[in-house]
Amino acid sequence: MYGEGNVESTAAQRDQDATTRTPLPAVGRMPRMTRIPLYPLRFDPIFTTNLWGGRRLPAYLNRTVAHDDPVGEAWVLSDVDGSLSRVADGPLAGATLRELLAHDPSRIVGAAKTPQGRFPLLLKFLDARQELSVQVHPNDTQAALLGPGKFGKTEAWVVLDRDAATSRLYAGFAEGVSAADFRAALASKTTPRTLHGFTPNPGDCVFLEAGTVHAIGSNLLLFEVQQTSDITYRLYDWDRVDAKTKLPRQLHINEGLACADFQRGPCYPVGPAVAVRDGVRHEGLVTCDYFTLERLTSAVPFRVGSPTQCRAVVCVSGSGELECAGSRYPLRTGDVYLLPAELGTAMVLPATQLTLLECGLPSE
Repeated sequence: MYGEGNVESTAAQRDQDATTRTPLPAVGRMPRMTRIPLYPLRFDPIFTTNLWGGRRLPAYLNRTVAHDDPVGEAWVLSDVDGSLSRVADGPLAGATLRELLAHDPSRIVGAAKTPQGRFPLLLKFLDARQELSVQVHPNDTQAALLGPGKFGKTEAWVVLDRDAATSRLYAGFAEGVSAADFRAALASKTTPRTLHGFTPNPGDCVFLEAGTVHAIGSNLLLFEVQQTSDITYRLYDWDRVDAKTKLPRQLHINEGLACADFQRGPCYPVGPAVAVRDGVRHEGLVTCDYFTLERLTSAVPFRVGSPTQCRAVVCVSGSGELECAGSRYPLRTGDVYLLPAELGTAMVLPATQLTLLECGLPSE
């Protein structure tokens, strides 16, 4: 979702837009995967500096950053050009996600699609100290017009923390708002009034199809899963000025209006499908053409993943261990593991009550 970059999100454009990513280290020749058994893969987060960001993400992800700039995002699983995730530890340490896919994609994703050789999902955490822009993302057909390797952006947010007095989410248009109403609001700088806004609660999940106009308000900590895309059309930016450039950030009114779905009214938090089995609370949050999202909460051991399918597991509270093929891996709040399809499943061994988000890929 919130790459907050310019229209085509090139590295130079992102720099001009005051959105930068921590440089990735050089890596030597990747070991031949045919000789290395796969294991739960953890990747180094890619932190971004954003004028609207806060300072919670490094500690939340058990990392440090060597600067005092606001950190708006942590990309924890990415195959976006210029921001490729690298394996953090184990025999494959230093290899990029794209390198792993290039060798034998079926070992990683099974029968799932890999559009143009890319891992199809981008996972990230967001720390919004200020409001993000009112924006919209294209669908696959619209993004393809920008050139090869461009994909649409359907996404979902999960609220991890918020300020009950100040935090707001904006998702879809308010009831009865037309394209003409929205254009008039852009001209009069009253854009937020045309959007469906609400005060979120921790745990809320909001599903946003491409074309949904939306914004993240202030003082929010979120997890996000989305298509592998960094195309953002900014429609309104709260009339603020970038403190570094002393200029307003670029807007993309024509492109954004062309992508906005004016038939989409209010988007409310999803009503999860809840089931409790063997002491584990299962909440089905999203099933769409691009990903699945489930929340699992338990204080007793439970299994994650699915045979021959790729899953990403994201620890959002609690701690414990992940056990797979006789080895154990630490599991703390903020940890993200990719379970390659070749592995299939793993056991979660909670030390305390633990909550995971499990992201899956639809099969072809």
